[in-house]
Amino acid sequence: MVVSGRASYKLATKLKGMKEKLKVWNREVFGNLETNKMAALQQVDHWDQVESERRLSEEEFARKKEAKDGYAKWVKMDEIHWRQLSRELWLREGDKNTGYFHRMANAHRRRHAMERVKISGADIGGVNLNRISQQEADILELPFTEEEVHSAIRGMNGDKAPGPDGFTGAFWQFCWEFVKEEVMEMFKEFHEHKTFLKSLNATFLVLIPKKGGAEELGDFRPISLLGGLYKLLAKVLANRIKNVIGGVISSDQNAFVSGRQILDGSLIANEVIDSWKKRGKKGLICKLDIEKAYDSVNWQFLMKVMEKMGFGTKWREWIWSCISTAKFSVLVNGEPAGFFPSSKGLRQGDPLSPYLFIMGMEVLSAFLRRAVEGGCITGCRIQRAASGLRINLAKSEIIPVGEVDEILEMAVELDCKVGQLPSTYLGLPLGAPNKAGYVWDGVEERMRWKLALWKRQYLSKGGRITLIKSTLASMPLYQLSLFRMPKGVARRLEKLQRDFLWGGGSTERKAHLVSWEKVCVSKEKGGLGLRKIAQLNKALLGKWVWRFARAKDEMWKRVLVAKYGQRILGGKRHQNQVLEGHLVWGCGAGPEFPSTLQCGCPKRCHCGGLMDQNAGQGEWNLRFLRSFNDWELPLVEELLQILRNQRINLEEDLALWKGGKNGQFGVKDAYGLLTSHSTFLFPKKGIWVENVPSKLAFFAWEATWRRILTIDRLQKRGWQIPNRCYLCGSDEENVSHLLIHCTVASVLWGMTLSLFGAQWVFPEIVKEVITS
Repeated sequence: MVVSGRASYKLATKLKGMKEKLKVWNREVFGNLETNKMAALQQVDHWDQVESERRLSEEEFARKKEAKDGYAKWVKMDEIHWRQLSRELWLREGDKNTGYFHRMANAHRRRHAMERVKISGADIGGVNLNRISQQEADILELPFTEEEVHSAIRGMNGDKAPGPDGFTGAFWQFCWEFVKEEVMEMFKEFHEHKTFLKSLNATFLVLIPKKGGAEELGDFRPISLLGGLYKLLAKVLANRIKNVIGGVISSDQNAFVSGRQILDGSLIANEVIDSWKKRGKKGLICKLDIEKAYDSVNWQFLMKVMEKMGFGTKWREWIWSCISTAKFSVLVNGEPAGFFPSSKGLRQGDPLSPYLFIMGMEVLSAFLRRAVEGGCITGCRIQRAASGLRINLAKSEIIPVGEVDEILEMAVELDCKVGQLPSTYLGLPLGAPNKAGYVWDGVEERMRWKLALWKRQYLSKGGRITLIKSTLASMPLYQLSLFRMPKGVARRLEKLQRDFLWGGGSTERKAHLVSWEKVCVSKEKGGLGLRKIAQLNKALLGKWVWRFARAKDEMWKRVLVAKYGQRILGGKRHQNQVLEGHLVWGCGAGPEFPSTLQCGCPKRCHCGGLMDQNAGQGEWNLRFLRSFNDWELPLVEELLQILRNQRINLEEDLALWKGGKNGQFGVKDAYGLLTSHSTFLFPKKGIWVENVPSKLAFFAWEATWRRILTIDRLQKRGWQIPNRCYLCGSDEENVSHLLIHCTVASVLWGMTLSLFGAQWVFPEIVKEVITS
């Protein structure tokens, strides 16, 4: 297709033309999935019927194989089709159940269907904001490279719902070599002219109900489905800005900044409340809810903020093009309802939106800092006027700590609610007792709710294990990352997982064939790769000790140091089994551990002070405070021998973790240190094969452990029945006999092996069959 014009126009026109041709190809060549699948199945049935009547010729056998391959292809495509419609992104290796995806897709349609919707009726010049350097501003505006664009494409989720252009991330990933030249031309045009074709910024707006029976407009959450090219452009810009955003966002904000975590805010709030309670102090917590935060951001305000933060003119014009050219079409029950422009707000789903939003919120942080310093809060009103953001007083509340006088009067004055502790903040408990089990009730309730949905599905054990890994096991992770879970709660949550794995939707208790201890080890060691909650909790909490050792001047660390002291790592309260014996210091100038040589040098002396950097490559210059006793001389000699070939640099001391790679702490590595170090080898590669349905692999796993419910296993469970094989009737039934040595099984094995012209002497047990 030959198209002339600007780069973005040519690319958009070609994509539109290809989209039309794909529609024709889908209709005339690809055809209806269900029809093609049934036609292929009829071919397979035909050749099966012929083979049952006579022996197939070589040509007929090839045609039968072709028919089976064709049927398998259409089944696979049908599965992919329904998986994409269901948007079940977490189900990667389940039991390949197209029916499950079909039900999920229909459930999404029902849940997101709308019957009706009711619609009811700045100057920041004096604010001190941090600025990026001129060098950083120049780097942001450098020409786009092919490598950074390709890197952004690789980072896109291929199965995310497409926007108006219909092209998912998977299209750009698979077709990059074919389209990269024209994509780079579009990026070059954007870099030079600071604009792109407006049609590329068309957006579908999906209204997701926040609760059942949603009617009011405020009961829906707007999610933007962006066009593929715009999403790629925004992702490239987001990858650039995230490298400098930490320099302009104060430590008061914890989200979307590299090296910070949203958990930091919850930690600070809980530690402050704990201090107030222990000291008997009175305090007041104000929980402010920003009304429709993303949707209310004023664009001109954002431009002023970025200018004040030192962002260059070209960068600001790029951002203006991205946010101001968007046009929206609301999807009403899956159908677009015409396009309309917008005059404010950021789109949820746009890779740029989180970074732009926290830049706007930085002004509020600046006003709050000014309020603390000046004893007033008048700056909050300016924030509302300048940014367009408003406090949603109906969802905001004030929470007293201790006996606060006139709390009701203050609530009336502020027109908000009075809350109480314990409460929630950022989705986590706030002000709850340290070991209170009830703070985990919400997690358990969500798990039971999910199980109630799944129990109505007919899922194999392979599907269940995938759901446990992807959903059930991940539900407590957020809270486990900050709070220690009581042992009783951990046992209850693990029981929910066990019962679902072995029983599925059954109301009666099913036999748990393999112990939970064996299930919760890696597949290489014979387990299913699930994790014990208590050990996982310790590994997650160990990350805080690691972060404390590496942190510089972060607010959460300052709070802990002010409360517990600088040597918090040495206290019993913060000892962690994960880091014990694995956290070491990489020695620089040595200010982090002045006691290393305190026996032989002046007090408060650092390692750097004991080396003469002017002597060649640096020589140790030890100064001892006293003469040594005879019994101390061997120790001194050993010390000097150790130091002889050791040199230090003048860089900062650095905490290193010996339990993982490159000295960096990893939760996965930490969990491995806490679990058993069994050397038991298991034939993982012979069981968990990619193209084998997971329900069959699960059965092979059970058989390898000899945990199939054969008669010998039933007798051990108390069943009073004679042990005779139901197939041959001559020998006792056990796993190895039933699957290998039974005369009926032997005939089946012989027929199968003869198809490949093979002969095999079978081992004694199933495990040896798989390993051989």
